[in-house]
Amino acid sequence: MKIIILGAGQVGTTVAQNLASEANDITVVDHNAGLLRDMQDRIDIRTVQGQASHPDVLRQAGAEDADMLIAVTNSDETNMVACQCAATLFKTPRKIARVRAPEYLKHPELFAPGAIPIDVLISPEQLVTDYILRLIEHPGALQVLDFADGRVRLVAVKAYYGGPLVGHELRDLNDHLKGAEARVAAIYRKDRAIMPTGRTVIEADDEVFFLATAENISSVMKELRRAEKPFKRLIFAGGGNIGRRLASALENDYRVKLIEHDSRRSKRVAEHLPETIVLHGDAADENLLLEENIEDTDVFCAITNDDEANILSAMLAKRLGARKVMSLINRAAYVDLVQSGAIDIAISPQQATIGSLLTHVRRGDVVMVHSLRRGAAEAIEAIAHGDKSSSKVVGRRIDELKLPTGTSIGAIVRGNEVLMAHHDVVIEAEDHVILFLIDKRKVVDVERLFQVAVTFF
Repeated sequence: MKIIILGAGQVGTTVAQNLASEANDITVVDHNAGLLRDMQDRIDIRTVQGQASHPDVLRQAGAEDADMLIAVTNSDETNMVACQCAATLFKTPRKIARVRAPEYLKHPELFAPGAIPIDVLISPEQLVTDYILRLIEHPGALQVLDFADGRVRLVAVKAYYGGPLVGHELRDLNDHLKGAEARVAAIYRKDRAIMPTGRTVIEADDEVFFLATAENISSVMKELRRAEKPFKRLIFAGGGNIGRRLASALENDYRVKLIEHDSRRSKRVAEHLPETIVLHGDAADENLLLEENIEDTDVFCAITNDDEANILSAMLAKRLGARKVMSLINRAAYVDLVQSGAIDIAISPQQATIGSLLTHVRRGDVVMVHSLRRGAAEAIEAIAHGDKSSSKVVGRRIDELKLPTGTSIGAIVRGNEVLMAHHDVVIEAEDHVILFLIDKRKVVDVERLFQVAVTFF
């Protein structure tokens, strides 16, 4: 596939790395020659220096025969104009754009058919907001990801000493659950991936990824770790787009406080959030946190635009007694440094954005992609099409499929029915199949597996 990526920032670079490793023809456009040189030193791609929205630059990048344009520059306006140029001048089939400003997003008619020609609109702030909301809904989870419109969820938890299933074989899990069936997709032990079987024994501190229906998540988590009380008291550090969205979504059901260091912004936020206590101050101010009873806080979530401020305030909140702390971190190197240390959950906007982007790039009718383990692993929802003669999966039992090494099927969604994957389950046409890939480099093999022979059409 010939893909043009506009923007050589963190998201553009990571997307290019992901796609270049999958035999795609990638061209990256940016006005910063230094960023492009750095990227070319690391990735086998073509680069073009120039203003990403200019028609001549797009032509030089190969827009006349490109299959897809991914606009992820730091400017919403550049991304939107580039998509307009690609559609009008070059008839580019697929156009994806990152748009951040809520002033644009609150007017969906701007992106309706016949308006700005963006096929897929991605809002990182909304993706991160939804991600944090799911974590607050499930205390104790490290990650909560949706498939099949939320009917199935993939949850990551750390197994604790004393959990009912710790020290037992996985085949005992469904006996414990008494009808609330689940499937363990993968286990990471000291950062090493283990493909689970029925005889695999769960150890304390294992990071366990399991699939279950939304209503069964809590039951499964109780088997792996101590049951945690629901969250009640929340403090958000940062009154930007994410902080405001989170407070607005939660203020009627939780006791929410929001700390904002900018006095004018704190006043604006207070006017729009009637049930939230908005505080003007520094989230890394020990006296302020103590005055606001940080020791009784269930979740402290630092979501400003400053990675260092987020990390320091979250670490301070944890030291002062906050039950769980989360920090928004843009730099990938920082995520690896702080994860599983003083900070309970490091949230990467890049990984959330990349998963959403990859959903629209994958072949073989892949409808959902989640990037896991800082991009090393992936969870995929693919639709099975065709019949036994035209498809490599339809009409076959799961144990008959030639899955790539390190790939497992966790669940199948058939209409409104959710089936946990067992060896004798036969895949039918239009089933949504949820797969876990320990090595994302195998994704091309999975795509081929779900592609239908030409004779089917």
